[in-house]
Amino acid sequence: MVKVCIEKSLSKANKTLNFSKLFTASLFLIASFFLASCYQKEQLPEGDPDNGGLFIPGGFEAVVVADSVGPARHLAVSKNGDIYVKLTKGALHSGNVALRDVNNDGKADSISYFGDYQEKRGYGPTAMRIYNDYLYFSTRGAIYRNKLTPGKLVPESRIELVLTDDYKIEHIAKPLAFDDNGHMYVGFGSISNVCQVVNREPGSLGQDPCAELAEHAGVWRFDANKTNQTKQDGIRYATGIRSIIAMDWNHKVNDLFALQHGRDDLNRTWPSLYTAWQNAMLPSEEFFKVEEGMDGGWPYYYYDQIQNKKLLSPEYGGDGKKEGNGAVYAQPLIGFPGHWAPNDLLFYTGNQFPERYKNGAFIAFHGSAGRTPYPQSGYFICFVPFSNGAPSGPWEIFADGFAGKDTIVSSNEAVHRPMGLAMGPDGSLYISDDVKGKIWRVMFKGDRKNFGMPQLAEMEKRKSGISIKTPDEVGDNLATGMAAGGEKIYNTYCISCHQANGKGDGARFPPLDGSEWVNGDKEKLINVVLEGLSGPITVKGQSFTGVMPAHDFMSDAEIAKVLTYIRLSFTSNSIPVLESEVAKSRRKLNISIREKN
Repeated sequence: MVKVCIEKSLSKANKTLNFSKLFTASLFLIASFFLASCYQKEQLPEGDPDNGGLFIPGGFEAVVVADSVGPARHLAVSKNGDIYVKLTKGALHSGNVALRDVNNDGKADSISYFGDYQEKRGYGPTAMRIYNDYLYFSTRGAIYRNKLTPGKLVPESRIELVLTDDYKIEHIAKPLAFDDNGHMYVGFGSISNVCQVVNREPGSLGQDPCAELAEHAGVWRFDANKTNQTKQDGIRYATGIRSIIAMDWNHKVNDLFALQHGRDDLNRTWPSLYTAWQNAMLPSEEFFKVEEGMDGGWPYYYYDQIQNKKLLSPEYGGDGKKEGNGAVYAQPLIGFPGHWAPNDLLFYTGNQFPERYKNGAFIAFHGSAGRTPYPQSGYFICFVPFSNGAPSGPWEIFADGFAGKDTIVSSNEAVHRPMGLAMGPDGSLYISDDVKGKIWRVMFKGDRKNFGMPQLAEMEKRKSGISIKTPDEVGDNLATGMAAGGEKIYNTYCISCHQANGKGDGARFPPLDGSEWVNGDKEKLINVVLEGLSGPITVKGQSFTGVMPAHDFMSDAEIAKVLTYIRLSFTSNSIPVLESEVAKSRRKLNISIREKN
């Protein structure tokens, strides 16, 4: 095989240089270049016949390295190709896993779990990076490092505590990035959605000034080589960035880049100002160049990628049109559609992929969970070409197919959700999934010189899929089907008390029309139907003492339909209730479906 490779390389070199024997040295140099390229391809393992279920551009292949290592967050690949993955193992247990491909067939032959940490619930454990031969990884309340042991899969060194944080829920992931001057950058997320007086309370105003900006919603810079640090040992590098999980240092231009998770619940908290469609599309997930002293504008402003403007948040007097002082804050390089959840960022510096990918940005979009009543969106790997430290063309779909189907109503229907990105020593791209713990390795086997629009055109077509395209405000509204039959159920069980117009009787039975109970927390509303409710209660400033019996005899689907009908009717304009949400509440309350009396 190597002999054939050498012959092909010499042949290509002869075609490249048709000079006299004086240039023999040059001939061998060029032959060596072709030999290295050929040898690299020969060393790459075979891709899976179905590319591990992924759709990728022509010339690329993908192999599943491991199928079920546990809910995988970020990952890193060492100089010898060993893979290290940060895990979230259920409610109380989190740790790391190391993988090694011993026989170079692309599959992990050796898998070892190490580094256990007791944590609270949630998806806080995120970061896994390699810097100066140390493995750095974060939990909700700390950042640790292990010195890698040459030749050993699992580090034999003592775990060192780099940073501790007296964290506060809500956005507690701690992404990491390292520059070329010994600095470590850490993202500290906000402790609220938008710094409201009452977090996520419909109609609640924002605090001004927002006190949490002093310790949260920004990036801090630390000494990467110092242990036992606290936040006071670092400096606040940037502020006004709600929540970062995707962050990377671009060594080509020597700058930090990150993507923000935009705020949520425009429609739920301000239904009179924002439609369900605006709630699904906005606010933008902002791709920032993060320079020292930068202010992204959170919580006072958000970016609207449809209008291409930074707008005043409704909690601070905005109405979806007011710009206020939005232009003075940092503007995004790209404003991606809302709720796509950018969870990792990687600037590609390898030589395996075609030249157009060199120094460009790969982004793992974890996929939305808050776009109801429109299909959930995202769940793919994006690529942004870069030149001179800025995007040089429109973003592209690089890998798709993770979700398993196109129309995703609820995020728990997605088979896989891309989470982490890493580059191997040979230039392969590794991708992690935090649903089932699958790890992919993407390789290029095609003709680097002739790679271009024909291969990219096939991927461009995938932008027309329902899970990626901008949804049609009317045609793609799933609530039409979700609420089907809801009016009939309402007329059967609800109309006698709450009336046909939803305004109640003004005495014993409260109105549903414009009610904070209807437009507020969905779980609370579901529980009212399952458990019943007795007064006194206050609705729209008026006290009511009537009794509502439990309607637990209705199926989960029936409850979802009638509540969706109520939340979309009268003067309400709230997102639908899903059957899965009713089922979840029923399980928590331990209520079975009983026979109707």
